[in-house]
Amino acid sequence: MHETPAVPEQEDVHDPAILAHARTLLDACRTPQQMGEAVLEAVVRNEMWRGKQCLNLLAPEAPTSPTVRALLSSEVGTRAAEGHIGPVNRWFAGTRHIDEIEALCVELLKQVFRARYADHRLVASMIGNLAVYTALTEPGDVIMSLTQPFGGHSSNRSDGPAGVRGLKIVDIPFDPVELEVDLDLFRKVAPLVRPKVIALGASMTLFPFPLQAMHEVVSEWGGRLFFDGAHQLGLVAGGQFQDPLREGAVVMTGSAGKTFSGPQSGIIVWDDPELTVPLTHAIFPVLAATHQVNRAAALAASAAEMLAYGRVYMAQIVRNAQALGAALARCGIPILGAHKGFTMTQQVIADVRQFDGDLQVAHQQKSHPRGQAGKLGSPRRAAHGNYRDHAPGHGRG
Repeated sequence: MHETPAVPEQEDVHDPAILAHARTLLDACRTPQQMGEAVLEAVVRNEMWRGKQCLNLLAPEAPTSPTVRALLSSEVGTRAAEGHIGPVNRWFAGTRHIDEIEALCVELLKQVFRARYADHRLVASMIGNLAVYTALTEPGDVIMSLTQPFGGHSSNRSDGPAGVRGLKIVDIPFDPVELEVDLDLFRKVAPLVRPKVIALGASMTLFPFPLQAMHEVVSEWGGRLFFDGAHQLGLVAGGQFQDPLREGAVVMTGSAGKTFSGPQSGIIVWDDPELTVPLTHAIFPVLAATHQVNRAAALAASAAEMLAYGRVYMAQIVRNAQALGAALARCGIPILGAHKGFTMTQQVIADVRQFDGDLQVAHQQKSHPRGQAGKLGSPRRAAHGNYRDHAPGHGRG
């Protein structure tokens, strides 16, 4: 008699304790209706905690207007609209007004970023990065991007879309003291590897990038600059950061849910008409089918708000970040970039190694006796490493 081999229990990527708590909540429900109520109650708990009890300092979030929030729950969110704008381009009928909504969104994005072309169908900015790599590279091509210890994002590294595309990735040299690209070293390294695409932008950015100078270097062999403006997109729109499309970048992606103060989703803009077909083909039919029209409507509204208030709003955000950096420094907390005015973006980076690291500090804050009056919402991954020696230990607000 043969024994059936034991099948190992599959490991879940999610926290087992939290999943177990969810099962306990559901087991306590007598009907599916009560299960639905349990979901609503969890949402209310989050709204009370994060919306009313916390001082939220998460860089990947921003407040949205009542208009944007209302549009996210609008009726049009139940409608399907697959394909490009226009009745002959759609795969479904009944999209006359949806075409109008999406066209308004596209034209508003063009105005906001002073771009010839824009696309609104990205459910996340990381999908936009994959669209760029799909359109501009072939597997095996060399690209250059920032390492994660210096604020680079996984979407431009081997563990994200760039890796999925099969690209060879070379690090962009970065000055850990000045907190900016080491341009002299870049001028030496780039010609040796001749990257097809140079991905700039980072999830931790304090100061502008030397886009124009880098463009002059890579244009010698036809290399292209791609600006991943996930965190800086609102600052770019509000004229408070650099203007990548005017400084040598051929395409810019970004998140609508960060400084842009729109729905959590992605944006992509460009000027070169020769990029339109490869970029939009990468978006549809390759990466996006139905694309949440309610989100597109909310994105259009946030773009209109950015045109109306963006310059003043973004300028205040930068001033707030600089004031926060100065205040923390006065409290004895080491702040990176202090010798350069702390920051020129919405972010401040604290060196918290002396406090046992960023995650531990966040946990201590939650249990602090004063924490009930003013909790700090802080990120799980403040940095993959230290700017100066690649050792973990930075908090980011």
